[in-house]
Amino acid sequence: MASAPPRDQMWIFAYGSLIWNPCFDHVERRTGIVRGWHRSFCLGWDRWFRGSEKWPGLMLALDQGGQCNGIVFRLPADGIEENLLELARREIRLIPHSFPARWINVSTGEGSVRALTFAMDRTAPGYVGRLSPAEVADALAMAVGQFGSMAEYLRNTVVQLEELGLRDRNLWRLQAMVAERIERAVERRASSDRRSP
Repeated sequence: MASAPPRDQMWIFAYGSLIWNPCFDHVERRTGIVRGWHRSFCLGWDRWFRGSEKWPGLMLALDQGGQCNGIVFRLPADGIEENLLELARREIRLIPHSFPARWINVSTGEGSVRALTFAMDRTAPGYVGRLSPAEVADALAMAVGQFGSMAEYLRNTVVQLEELGLRDRNLWRLQAMVAERIERAVERRASSDRRSP
């Protein structure tokens, strides 16, 4: 926080569930683009929130390279500490943390802002960014945990981005792959049930 901007310019960049389920108060929000990072299901393996021991899930993080569109939220100047604490409680569950907070520059239609976000540490044991799209889709189609399914998490993110006029073609492709896997699993179960006495 030593390099934090002035209190009235404290922004948070959201690229996943914080877009559709922010855990902090805000006084302004804008769409924006981050260059040098991209949205990726590269944080694994979740065995509680949206996964289990049998079917662990993957979570979104910012990974190096490319670009990412999302939302920047400006926190109220008189509520910085409590809102950052709430954000930390939600996002930082383990120490050391696989995707630590960092300052990034976000380009918005109203100019560039410096924002706090969570980006993947590729040296962390939780980094699984080398999985193929098929392996990611396999995991997302099956994983369910205390907070719901990974398929729902993916869909919520895609829907919210679309409503904001933001398109992430990789997430769209991944969503189609996950839907195909779920449909095949339902068909197999229905076929098995018909064969049962």
